Amino acid sequence: MKPTTMPRILLVEDDPASRAFLTAAAQALPSVVDAASDCAHARHLAARSGAHDLWLFDANLPDGTGAQLLASLRAAAPRVPALAHTASHERADLDPLLAAGFLEVLVKPITAPALQGTLRRVLAQALAATTIDAARTDADTADAAWPTCGKLPNWDDAAALAALGGEQAHVDALRRLFLDELPGQRRAVAVAVVAGDVEGAGRELHRLGASCGFVGAARLAAAVRWLQAQPRSADALQRFDAAAGDLLAPA
Repeated sequence: MKPTTMPRILLVEDDPASRAFLTAAAQALPSVVDAASDCAHARHLAARSGAHDLWLFDANLPDGTGAQLLASLRAAAPRVPALAHTASHERADLDPLLAAGFLEVLVKPITAPALQGTLRRVLAQALAATTIDAARTDADTADAAWPTCGKLPNWDDAAALAALGGEQAHVDALRRLFLDELPGQRRAVAVAVVAGDVEGAGRELHRLGASCGFVGAARLAAAVRWLQAQPRSADALQRFDAAAGDLLAPA
């Protein structure tokens, strides 16, 4: 998914009324929704469309389960984020769905705003991961000047707007909070890495990476991912520190 294109969602729900509600709510993001009533139809739509940016599967379907459908589609599309939805509140039903590979399980009934908020967040995280992967590919061939002339911009406004429902005021407010917290997070990461505390650095980087996705901090997100992959690397720490410093530098 590119920041300038609408995301495409594969929705699978056998109940007609629920399918219509979920489709309308997802389309209002906005997004393109391919809606299926069972596993067979979902597989057909997945093969026909070529690519989806997110899967939203009912846990129980007339010809199988959401977990079975997820497993069957994973071979061709291993990185599409997947959400499950179910009417069950029981941990015995919810935990196996998470174990099967669904990022989250939405418990019905769910409101349109709650569904849309979850979809926006997951789509934004997927977009950020795609951007980070592209940055890592660039970094493989980049020279030692990466910290001061990275190819990614400091801010990806389109990604931030997509994550926050197109509300520029929300983007501005969240970025102010993000920048307020960044100095402390920057120090915590550096201290952990220098001390060899891989677990502690990982916790800080995980939190920071998620925040980067919401506010569209493209270059810092790439540096976070790089340092997560090489938590003992002085070069990766330098890249991270430079990217954070650029965001915090006076305009």
